[in-house]
Amino acid sequence: MSDRGVPGPNRRWRLLTSFGFAARGVAALFRTQANARIHLAAAVLTTAAGFFFHITRLEWCAVVAAIGLVLTAEGLNTAIENVVDLASPELHPLAGRAKDIAAGAVLIAAIASAIIGALVFGPYFLALLRQS
Repeated sequence: MSDRGVPGPNRRWRLLTSFGFAARGVAALFRTQANARIHLAAAVLTTAAGFFFHITRLEWCAVVAAIGLVLTAEGLNTAIENVVDLASPELHPLAGRAKDIAAGAVLIAAIASAIIGALVFGPYFLALLRQS
């Protein structure tokens, strides 16, 4: 449905409502998915390390992108699993394959993020060890 011709307050209300639905989805993700909570904890620790080491703006960009990639992949994986469960409540090889591929995408994102973390934070940790 188009917002053309819809008065401003109505358009703003729809925008706020859509953000509310999105926030509800994020809350459901972290409330129901243990792996999402693990990724969130890693994101918090990584962010703390970024502040501790005073990483550069470009390094922040890489870290934030990596965090966003993993949390997005986790959310999409959860959504795919829910839709597959709804469409195919009984066991089916294609349903299982879809879920495995979605989980694999999260694994790929997590590995890529770990590599980014090693590239960004590795030199800082090495410098810290050399000072000891």
